[in-house]
Amino acid sequence: MDDLRISQAPKTLREIALERVRSAILEFRFQPGARLTERDLCAQLGVSRSVVREVLRHLETEGLVQTIPHHGPIVAKLDRDAAAQIYEIRGLLEASAAFAAAEHAGADAIEKMGTAMNDIESAYAAQNHRAVLAATTRFYETMFLCGGKAVAWEMVQRLNGRISRLRAMTIASAGRHVSGPAQMRKIHDAIRRHDPAAAATACREHVARAGAIAQTLLSQQQDS
Repeated sequence: MDDLRISQAPKTLREIALERVRSAILEFRFQPGARLTERDLCAQLGVSRSVVREVLRHLETEGLVQTIPHHGPIVAKLDRDAAAQIYEIRGLLEASAAFAAAEHAGADAIEKMGTAMNDIESAYAAQNHRAVLAATTRFYETMFLCGGKAVAWEMVQRLNGRISRLRAMTIASAGRHVSGPAQMRKIHDAIRRHDPAAAATACREHVARAGAIAQTLLSQQQDS
């Protein structure tokens, strides 16, 4: 009777609503600065106000929602200075994780990262940016954990909402479907060769290029 065992608990309404609103923000269906009224979200999601309030509180902890006094919750605006700090933190943590992964990664982890890379390229080809984000997260999670950087990965996860939002913006930019995967392939290849210095360098270069793209896009948004 083992085939009857439930291996994963069903998602709650709150979890489903959280995923839907988060995706709408990451995919820019809800634009930065847009008001998030409880009544509209209840109608759009088909859930109660208590669920909507929980979702908004959670997204505020992720940095995706901001509550303005006497105005209410809005989609948090992207800030160039904050973005620069996030990319700086990413560069430090990811380069360290790549270095450690190149030292310690076993065949299973290297294969898992390779599968994630294939999924990233397939998702880009299908213009499925949500799938690009999911596969990219799998790649980095494997890289951090196989190198023994679990605490560093927890730190990245705390910034994941804002990282994903910036990543969603940069992956949609012109030519990123080519340059992004190519840069990540360099990271994976260096880890596969067990070359720590090359893996760390490839990571820093990838993050620096993504950060430069983000700064350009944010400047254009502010000027428009």
